Amino acid sequence: MTDIVVLRIGHRPERDQRVTTHVGLTSRALGARGMYLAGEDRGVVRSIRDVVHRWGGEFFIRDGIKWRHCMQRWKDDGGIVVHLTMYGESLVDHEEKLRTFPKIMVVVGAEKVPGEVFGIADYNISITSQPHSEISSLAVFLDRIFKGKELNLKFEGGRMKIIPSRDAKITEDL
Repeated sequence: MTDIVVLRIGHRPERDQRVTTHVGLTSRALGARGMYLAGEDRGVVRSIRDVVHRWGGEFFIRDGIKWRHCMQRWKDDGGIVVHLTMYGESLVDHEEKLRTFPKIMVVVGAEKVPGEVFGIADYNISITSQPHSEISSLAVFLDRIFKGKELNLKFEGGRMKIIPSRDAKITEDL
């Protein structure tokens, strides 16, 4: 499976904690290996690490990241950078090619993304060319790249798991 990490840029701690936490949770649940957070927010880090501890998996989160350096280092290490933006080219036109890359960094913004990101990214990709959530863009992107295989991931090492049920909330402590 392709090695994917997410870089969250433009995070404003006083305003974006919930959405950034959901970017991390979506990343983890749908197969990304980890998330870099350009900015510092110990609350977001703590929340995501708590989920990993309780529900399992090997997902990492690091905050205080300098986004330019992070993107360039990823590229220097042989990865590509995909910036999700409604102004980009259609995912449908590039998904087959993107699946061939062994390492992908997905950049998702919170506030207005600096123009420099468009130039550093190898691909500027749009999910719909319409305004919508960075969380939904990320979820669709991961699902299309992994072709649905991420929906059956097993998360080892957790303390609990959900038992699928038609009409009840059932969890099991491990």
